[in-house]
Amino acid sequence: MSEMASLAQPHRGRVVIVTGAGRGIGLSIAQRLARDGAKMLVSDVEEQILAEAVESLEAGGADVVSYCGDLSLESEAEGMAELALDRFGAIDILVNNAGGGVILPFLEHTKETLRRTIDRNLWTAIWSCRAVLPHMQERKYGRILNIGADSVRNGLWNHAGYNAAKGGMHGLTTGLAREFATSGITVNTVAPCAVNTPQLSELRERNPELVDRWVSVIPMARAAEMGEVASMVSHLASTEAAYVTGQVISVNGGSTML
Repeated sequence: MSEMASLAQPHRGRVVIVTGAGRGIGLSIAQRLARDGAKMLVSDVEEQILAEAVESLEAGGADVVSYCGDLSLESEAEGMAELALDRFGAIDILVNNAGGGVILPFLEHTKETLRRTIDRNLWTAIWSCRAVLPHMQERKYGRILNIGADSVRNGLWNHAGYNAAKGGMHGLTTGLAREFATSGITVNTVAPCAVNTPQLSELRERNPELVDRWVSVIPMARAAEMGEVASMVSHLASTEAAYVTGQVISVNGGSTML
């Protein structure tokens, strides 16, 4: 492959898993990595939106397979990894995007909403990492990208329960990065602020004052675009970022600095 082609498609020949890829940030990441040449498995817990995502990716020429399952269960994460290996023979990149917090004032949470938030955001990442790391370690190559949250750093309103889950993901990042640093595996987190997703649009219709309050802490005075998050994921997943590991990199319009 020529140098120009390599720059145009930095992930050509790589196999990627993107979790929570049915819509929003996860779908945007999958679309970006597909354009960058990757073959991929996309996963989501909702069968219909996952099928629609696969259809859109295939329409763009992607080599893609899907896995529908609840990745907060160890057996489901293992099944996802097994399918990727059966289909493509390797797993080079894992993007832990599965999530979806229940955003409420802390004392309005119930045991069920707190458990759901932790399950969706933290346990999905833990089990997915455990499912792919033995293979990556054996091959001496891997990129793990966790989609965290800038709210962990700025203490955003109504985010305490969500931050408990995403903060755990940030901690998982640093621990794994050190443990696998000599195995050719990097582990990083991309931490967005408010992002213009379908979910944010739905919330804005219900509670515009709350969304405006969240955006008010962003010096650029706007939410991020999904593609801006996806571009950082693509860079950190590339061979050019081989010396970047254990980092929580904010894509946040300046809502936290340093």
